[in-house]
Amino acid sequence: MTDFPKNAEEARADRDVTREELTETLDALGQKLDVKARVNDNLDAKVDEASAKISEKVSEPAADKFRQGTEVVRAHPLPIFAAVLALLVTIRLIMRKRSSS
Repeated sequence: MTDFPKNAEEARADRDVTREELTETLDALGQKLDVKARVNDNLDAKVDEASAKISEKVSEPAADKFRQGTEVVRAHPLPIFAAVLALLVTIRLIMRKRSSS
């Protein structure tokens, strides 16, 4: 623990250091609590990883099409998520209807 400042100049310097430390701490906490940004960063990393793996396995034109598709998904994630969800619900309903027949 530091001693009490002896004069006004030391007090100002101590105040400025404390403000900088608090600002850094609050910025770090803000980044940890920004779930949306963390999810987007994680999603971008996974998509980039998948894109790299697919590029190794398929032809270059197919890899380009996949990259274009990932950019569309990144630009408009909600409609695509809704479409996938609707497709899954439809498949589930069809399977349920077939199993009850």
